Amino acid sequence: MRFEKGHKENTRRRIIDVASRRFRRDGIAASGLAGIMAESGLTNGAFYPHFDSKETLVKEALSSALNDQHSALTNDKTGAVDIEDAIRRYLNRSHLLGCDEGCPSAALLPEIGRQSESTRKVYEEAYLSYVEGLAMLLPDPKSNKSRRQAATIFGLMVGAIQIARAVSDPQLAEEILEDGVQAALKLSR
Repeated sequence: MRFEKGHKENTRRRIIDVASRRFRRDGIAASGLAGIMAESGLTNGAFYPHFDSKETLVKEALSSALNDQHSALTNDKTGAVDIEDAIRRYLNRSHLLGCDEGCPSAALLPEIGRQSESTRKVYEEAYLSYVEGLAMLLPDPKSNKSRRQAATIFGLMVGAIQIARAVSDPQLAEEILEDGVQAALKLSR
């Protein structure tokens, strides 16, 4: 049976997209290949023509999610207009509730730290790129000071969203997010 041109790449993309959401929602270790393939509308046997291992899928799904996050920050038409906009886009109720579409760092950092060196390298490159994007929204964007500020702001944002997701009281979660916004804004000055 012949498939349309681009079928294999479209199928691969679908698997990556499903895996990316599942990893962020359920965790890497808790996301089995069988569940990912079923959610992709495929059989388990369809996995190996596209990926040689789960680790390869993890790297590609992580890279895809991180690239999407960076693009959302830096897109000329739809990206953040200033540092406050970037902070508020990150620390909000939608992101709090939507971990499967949200920041891979907030959802997966402990697991990323336990991955192979090559997977951590993929994360590191994307992290540095995102921090650079944040730094471009600060005064004197090319300076070391702005890069350090951006890294600190990002760390604060990730921690605030993780803590807000961990508490059971929705009002407390909202307070954590707003306190995070205010602290990040102070760091941006």
